[in-house]
Amino acid sequence: MTSRRDSLKTIGLATGLGLIAPSALFACNTSSRKEKLGVALVGLGYYSTDLLAPALQQTQHCYLAGIVTGTPSKAETWKAKYNIPDKNIYNYDTFDSIKDNPDIDVIYIVLPPSMHREYVVRAAKAKKQVWCEKPMAVTLEECQAMIDACKANGVGLSIGYRCQHEPNTQAFQKIVKEGTLGKVLSVDCAAGYREGRTGHWKQKREMGGGVIYDMGVYSIQGARLGANMEPVAVNSAKVWTERPEVYKDGLGEIVEAVLQFPGGVIGKIKTSFAENINFLNIQCEKGLIEMSPFQGYAGNKGKSPLGPINFPYDVPWQQANQMDQDALAILAGKPYLVPGEEGLRDIRIVEAILESAQTGGKVPI
Repeated sequence: MTSRRDSLKTIGLATGLGLIAPSALFACNTSSRKEKLGVALVGLGYYSTDLLAPALQQTQHCYLAGIVTGTPSKAETWKAKYNIPDKNIYNYDTFDSIKDNPDIDVIYIVLPPSMHREYVVRAAKAKKQVWCEKPMAVTLEECQAMIDACKANGVGLSIGYRCQHEPNTQAFQKIVKEGTLGKVLSVDCAAGYREGRTGHWKQKREMGGGVIYDMGVYSIQGARLGANMEPVAVNSAKVWTERPEVYKDGLGEIVEAVLQFPGGVIGKIKTSFAENINFLNIQCEKGLIEMSPFQGYAGNKGKSPLGPINFPYDVPWQQANQMDQDALAILAGKPYLVPGEEGLRDIRIVEAILESAQTGGKVPI
């Protein structure tokens, strides 16, 4: 008898693969000789340590094969904990030699955003499949360079938007796409938490800090997926901080923006490192879809006039599900559900929000 968790895995994987768009620009290379793909994590901070590595103990189609870290003590700890062979442990100086390691099929970039472009390009040149955490990069130009490098080297690039792979997000998307509740009239989305750290990369502009890049892309994703459209303009935006001693020189701790979608649909977004906020409201002609939380690690849930939206699961299932779906896409030679172009779309909106906040005016996207 299959467990509840195994059943949910099956539901999530089947649903996710069904959403892979046939119009994607390219398909990932197949790997017919392997049943499970070896993943190397680049950067062993909180997200890799507490979520991705444990998730890779759950995955069915990929496994933790290697690591890249600049901290020797971390390398020893991970080696012992996960039985990683010495030949699969790299630092940033030896990173490029990963190209000669057949154990490594996928390189997962889990570094501060300012480092994403360099290591995605280097991973692509090593002819490995590339997964990259969000935000994709700091600028639109960096995003495009990452996409171009992967195309030039014949490898796929997927962005780590775990929520697009999970069943609750897919459930509200299905309602909107099928028009079950009529047309979308407006969306309202907020994502944030109280950030207690003061010396983290999130407080350093040169490393890709500021809330709009970190939590902000969740709000942008919520508005885009909730509206099932791409915004055509940022009508207005405001960036500020309540702790100028932490978020210095105009770096945003809190951001609010109004997005304009086709047909007069308005999307309000807020993101914050000052408060705990986590919701998505989609007002449709025939009722309201409410997701709260809409991007929580422990599970997203919501409700609509059609009933509850609540597929429960445990941490770190979202990450395991995401990586299994991406691994299956590689093994099947299919496009990723969340390719690099999806990350680029969000950074284009981020840049427009920052420009609108600076100029005080409307900015076309």
